[in-house]
Amino acid sequence: MMKKRLPLLIPTITLLIACLFVTHAIEAGQADGLEVIRAAICRDVVDREPVDSGTSFEPSVGKLCCFTQIAGAQGPAEIFHVWYFAETERARVPLSVNGVSWRTYSSKIIQPHEIGDWRVDVLDAEGKVLETLLFEITP
Repeated sequence: MMKKRLPLLIPTITLLIACLFVTHAIEAGQADGLEVIRAAICRDVVDREPVDSGTSFEPSVGKLCCFTQIAGAQGPAEIFHVWYFAETERARVPLSVNGVSWRTYSSKIIQPHEIGDWRVDVLDAEGKVLETLLFEITP
């Protein structure tokens, strides 16, 4: 009885393995294909557009946003905005990407004493840096 089922199992197992490889290749392609089309550090985001973007802000700014437009997702994907002050990670914000061209943003409260160089790294789900935005808080 086992000899009769064995020839049927081999094609089934081969098909399952092939499906796993194709699924993995598609999922890997979703992350690999992500690209930052636009990015800005700004005071606000209104109607999914950055407002008052720049690279230098006063200590009384209160809050800044990191806006990104991402292209290339073949399905749901995730990116991260990682905020750094003086090379110290201050926030790591996961953001969903749910379309081929997707706009999203994160925000960070800036304390008046946090004067100096800042950056935001935009990472894909595997931690690859897609974009780096530099800005400063000046006295």
